Amino acid sequence: MSETALDPEDEKIITLARSTRARVAASEGAAVRDETGRTYTASAVALPSLRLSALRLAVAMAVSSGAESLEAAALVSDSEPDPGDLAAVRDIGPEAPVFHAGPDGVLRETLKP
Repeated sequence: MSETALDPEDEKIITLARSTRARVAASEGAAVRDETGRTYTASAVALPSLRLSALRLAVAMAVSSGAESLEAAALVSDSEPDPGDLAAVRDIGPEAPVFHAGPDGVLRETLKP
């Protein structure tokens, strides 16, 4: 991961985001953990009539499943996190760290509020 040791649950959501991205060969994968410890994973969706980032979709899945808050989020991508994606996380998890990792799983940065 990185020089800073992460909590095993935080490592888990990075691994889930990475495997979700790889499974469908998407440009990005994401995972979020809610207040009960449930995780939701998503990959980017790029259809002619629908485009969703992985992180926004993971947040939407959590909310539609009844999550009231987020403890943490992970994004696996070659690109920098989109400010709108981060805003979606902050809407339901204002204190949640967002772990940004590369496709190799190496943590690039931890974005905190």
